[in-house]
Amino acid sequence: MAIAMRKRILITGAAGYLGSQLGERLARSHEVFGVDIREGSGAFPVAVMDVRDAALVGLLREKAITHVVHLASILQPGPDRERDYDIDVNGTRNVLDACIQAGVQHLTYTSSGAAYGYHADNPAWIDETDALRGNVEFSYSDHKRLIEEMLADYRQKHAALKQLVFRPGTVLGASTDNLITNLFRKKRLLAVSGSASPFVFIWDQDVLNAIESGIERSSTGLFNMAGDGALSIDEIGAILGKPVLHVPAAAIAAALAVGNFLRLTRYGPEQVNFLRYRPVLSNRRLKEEFGYQPAKSSEDTFRFFARHALNIPV
Repeated sequence: MAIAMRKRILITGAAGYLGSQLGERLARSHEVFGVDIREGSGAFPVAVMDVRDAALVGLLREKAITHVVHLASILQPGPDRERDYDIDVNGTRNVLDACIQAGVQHLTYTSSGAAYGYHADNPAWIDETDALRGNVEFSYSDHKRLIEEMLADYRQKHAALKQLVFRPGTVLGASTDNLITNLFRKKRLLAVSGSASPFVFIWDQDVLNAIESGIERSSTGLFNMAGDGALSIDEIGAILGKPVLHVPAAAIAAALAVGNFLRLTRYGPEQVNFLRYRPVLSNRRLKEEFGYQPAKSSEDTFRFFARHALNIPV
């Protein structure tokens, strides 16, 4: 019985922060392989391969893969947007086509709450049925929207490949270090005047637990990923014991425009909306329909991150 239930899983982005942890977990009870542009940790076999590589379908066939977890993504966009698009969007298309050609049964994809976009008229709590509008000016948000549109098209045309799509909020763990967490490391936190700038956080172990559960059950559907509740930038400042500097949107935009022109920063005035109109994700369907209750709330997750990653006793 146990042997019959073993799955053959391939993870893209398998040498990354989440991919490496997920692979180690799944390898305890399944056959796990990975691909990444970097070498893996050795806990499970990882082939050095770009997700755009035409050889991917051959690897899926050779390993008789039944389930694919597509984690590979450009998390911190660079100056070459065409390259980022090619990796994110065309790379995902290559993964999908390879899955179909190799007869893979199930695909898990980690999208993002950013696919909903940063808009003034976002609902107070965004549901999975709300429109994916992205933001053309933010490549990460725009690419996630485009990929989800592609996934929807493939669900219609290739129903044999089952899909499970997660849309996480801000993922935090004991050692998370990225562009968003850099905001929390500064002496002062920046906020747009008149905006609560709310964040929803999800503990990295909750992300892994939910993905693992979905693979075990070969679940399908679209689900936001967030801990219960949300934290405003002022609440985050209070937890960290740091002042929050509230600046008018026009002043921030002007400063960013000057900094970008002088090449002091690669961020332009459009970044104001990233601070001002963050999508706040409802996790109701994750709990009620998918059947997963996050172990940590948004506040619990942030406090855990502050203690372990920032060494702040909260």
